[in-house]
Amino acid sequence: MSTAANVSVVLFTSDLRLHDHPPLRAALGSAEQVVPLFVRDDGIHAAGFPAPNREAFLADCLTDLDAGLRERGGRLVVRSGDVVDQVCRIVVESDADEVHMAAGVSGYAQRREERLRRALESEGRRLHVHDTVITALAPGAVTPSGSDHYAVFTPYFRRWAQERLRDVLGAPRTVRVPDAVSSERLPSRKDVAGVSEGLSTGGEKEGRRRLAIWLRGSLADYADRHDDLPGDATSRLSPHLHFGTLSPVELVHRARAAGGPGADAFVRQLAWRDFHHQVLAARPAAATADYRTRHDHWRSEDSAAEEIAAWKEGRTGYPVVDAAMRQLLHEGWMHNRGRLLTASFLTKTLYVDWRVGARHFLDLLVDGDVANNQLNWQWVAGTGTDTRPHRVLNPVVQGKRYDPDGVYVRRWVPELEGLRAPVVHEPWRLRGPERAAYDYPDPVVDLSDGLVRFKRARGRD
Repeated sequence: MSTAANVSVVLFTSDLRLHDHPPLRAALGSAEQVVPLFVRDDGIHAAGFPAPNREAFLADCLTDLDAGLRERGGRLVVRSGDVVDQVCRIVVESDADEVHMAAGVSGYAQRREERLRRALESEGRRLHVHDTVITALAPGAVTPSGSDHYAVFTPYFRRWAQERLRDVLGAPRTVRVPDAVSSERLPSRKDVAGVSEGLSTGGEKEGRRRLAIWLRGSLADYADRHDDLPGDATSRLSPHLHFGTLSPVELVHRARAAGGPGADAFVRQLAWRDFHHQVLAARPAAATADYRTRHDHWRSEDSAAEEIAAWKEGRTGYPVVDAAMRQLLHEGWMHNRGRLLTASFLTKTLYVDWRVGARHFLDLLVDGDVANNQLNWQWVAGTGTDTRPHRVLNPVVQGKRYDPDGVYVRRWVPELEGLRAPVVHEPWRLRGPERAAYDYPDPVVDLSDGLVRFKRARGRD
């Protein structure tokens, strides 16, 4: 006689896929019917986290997830409101015995999980939380002696690389959903205002297409070209990792199977993602508070208002900084090297609090992720896990090194289209009528002045 429960609920969060989905597979293994549920969470909206680019990409993902479920005889159930309230309502409507979901790492995700566990247990139901859904290795799976997490990446990576990852799970063939459970209308990208013009398409189908192209093509050259700004030789899979349309476990396995220096370099970047997640899981306050080294001498937003506005709009007068910021505005995405140098410019040349930059990035980035965004900003600002907190990235040197022919700059700063390298990275060196021919601002600050201010302020910390 079968002991399977009649109905289970799978609560999708940042794992909007059918391939390699442990909560879904566990629910299907324990129940005759499953409710695949996504809740448009009022708590996340109240915190101001949703942004047009992520809302549009999310709509694509939900539409694609629903289509994949329908191909298997099921459908996606969408509700809006408080997650705990909505899950409990679904449990009552479907008479489900248990709920499956992926483990989160942010303070909000941890509190949400605990609230849901208590609410379900009070009704005699169970919550099953699954690791290695959003990350390749679970936060806390490896720890150093005397601490609950690694604060430095290199020793973390040594341990991470030694761990055996779980096997990749296939997508289910059939999903049976109770007829009586109703759903709201799926959101649509066209309903979202303020979306970046060049925003990419979301969804598991698109993510797997991009992954296949990446594995066949640029992966082999990734070790040599991942900092190549004009070549755009990165995977561009970060939005799909953020929304979980691709599995980090599967990406590690498939990259390792491909082999070579490019695959090794790519796997290392996936480990960096896990590293930041394990830091945030252990120290949720790092989303808003300095993680390691506290700095209290940032310039006020009022005193730096003009420079901050110029940075956001891509008109600082430093071409490679402006190019990267304009790419962000147009695509809702930015090359990783651009993220590093624009963050360094804001925090260590303009000496503006990292939280100002992190907030702006979260307003626009389609892959805006609390763990990676906030902790990368802290790494650059010198308040996080960087073992060289005083390093400063010179935007002129960076431009000449990673965009030697000025192709990236001219792509995003068309005012400088007529200039060639190396002067395209230093247009202020032009004089007289030649300079006047280019409608491009002078630098908002001299780099030497910014460095003096940075050193003076840090000397007080």
